[in-house]
Amino acid sequence: MVFGTHRVARWLTEIFQPPVVVTVLMLVSPAVEAGFPGTMWAGLLGALFVCVLPLAYVLVLVKLGKVSDHHISDRKQRAPLLLLALVSVLAGLLLLQAIHAPVSVSVMMLALVGGIAVLAAVSHFWKISGHASAISSATVISVLMFGPAWLPLLLLVPAVGWSRVVLRDHTLGQVVAGSLFGGVVIAGLWWLLRGWLL
Repeated sequence: MVFGTHRVARWLTEIFQPPVVVTVLMLVSPAVEAGFPGTMWAGLLGALFVCVLPLAYVLVLVKLGKVSDHHISDRKQRAPLLLLALVSVLAGLLLLQAIHAPVSVSVMMLALVGGIAVLAAVSHFWKISGHASAISSATVISVLMFGPAWLPLLLLVPAVGWSRVVLRDHTLGQVVAGSLFGGVVIAGLWWLLRGWLL
């Protein structure tokens, strides 16, 4: 039974890891503007800078033995990699501005920049859950974008949080803090930026 529980937790952790969740969020980010789904290319381009390039760099470091694993379980290794992700996001923002991509994609990226910056700062002192932050922000933003019919997505937040605790990658406090940070701070920042820039 314990083995089965551990297996379910591992699947949830891998399927809903931050790069995957944020990539999906980036793809749907243009949905708040006219032209969607034809504008998903801009979300895909944003995902390249927010998720794909940083993850590729982490995987190279894992292969070279410089980083513990692709979830960056060692807290001390997180801050430099999060700062690198921040640089990648800023480069993506500049490119999206240059090609006049939908503003909604930049809004999503700016909200994520704020989140990444805070996570990088907190990682010096505490290992807040990136998984919980990502799934919480993504589900709350999805409900804000698409309406109450998407409320069942919020069930993913405790499920992913549970998986992180079961695998002993985070404490309950770190998961709760990550969930609140993603659902309130990142999603709230997205909401404010959307109202201001769109």
